[in-house]
Amino acid sequence: MRPFNYLKASDAFIAAQALAAFGNNAPTEASIQPLAGGTTLIDLMKLDVMRPSTLVDINGLAGAWSQINVEAGNLRLGALARMSDVAAHPQVQQSYPVVAESLNLAASAQLRNMATLGGNVLQRTRCSYFRDVSYANCNKRNPGSGCAAMDGFNRSHAVLGSSEACIATYPGDFAQALIALDATVEIMGKSGVRSMPFATLHRPPGDTPHVETTLRPGELISGFSIDGRWPRSIYVKIRDRQSYEFALASAAVALDLQDGTVRDVRLALGGVATVPWRAREAEALLKGERLDEGLMQRAAEAALAGATARKHNAFKIDLGKRVVVHALRRAATMEI
Repeated sequence: MRPFNYLKASDAFIAAQALAAFGNNAPTEASIQPLAGGTTLIDLMKLDVMRPSTLVDINGLAGAWSQINVEAGNLRLGALARMSDVAAHPQVQQSYPVVAESLNLAASAQLRNMATLGGNVLQRTRCSYFRDVSYANCNKRNPGSGCAAMDGFNRSHAVLGSSEACIATYPGDFAQALIALDATVEIMGKSGVRSMPFATLHRPPGDTPHVETTLRPGELISGFSIDGRWPRSIYVKIRDRQSYEFALASAAVALDLQDGTVRDVRLALGGVATVPWRAREAEALLKGERLDEGLMQRAAEAALAGATARKHNAFKIDLGKRVVVHALRRAATMEI
């Protein structure tokens, strides 16, 4: 690990000013980065993938930014709330099971006890070419250098949302629950607070895969909000082993079902896309229709209709469809 400066911030405005000095969206070099749980950042620093000049410890903001509030049928989560605390919250489990399940199925118990919600949604890809600095050609790490995964071993890579510059998969689980529930993300910066749909936080790779979010220099995620209750919601995750592994394919489903007819539905995919992926075409197909096996199959086809496979990851297309059907079936039969 390279030498770095360490600062502690107890005030959000001071933290934002410090981070804005160089910008917190720089890919590798000479950047100032926020430090909360550190479960991703420190790992990447040890691998020499990220080389920040300064870490700004924002855990002093936890008093204001770690709340878990369920009021008037809405959910408010602070960005510094720990994953394990949110997953174990009784009201979250009852009214937003997709949130609790997406957090419980992530990482290990030890990591969930340390990792924060804000850091979790900003975690970087697990692409082995990104994480191994012996490979020079990684556009996320070295912009303009190429993508070794294109013609390399790409079994874990994306089949949705990729570009000629990058096919790395977004690795998280919690983000799929947020995007499925139309969450809002609250952002603190040196100019104050702003909010935007969570769906607009992550940027598809396009020609600039090293620019992963729409955060401005110096901005910090301070919280997340979800309107309404979604007790009939579920997260399904398929992986190579049953614990401490990233998704090959996953689905977050929130379903409003009345007498067998879909009044509303939200569907997001993970493990198969470059960003948290909302399957709106599948949702449109389901809404207003009577839910049966045939309809679920057609929705699954629509969800993966734009998929493009590489040499080793073609299996993800069929797997993704199966996961969508399984998640819809489980959501439909939930007891609420």
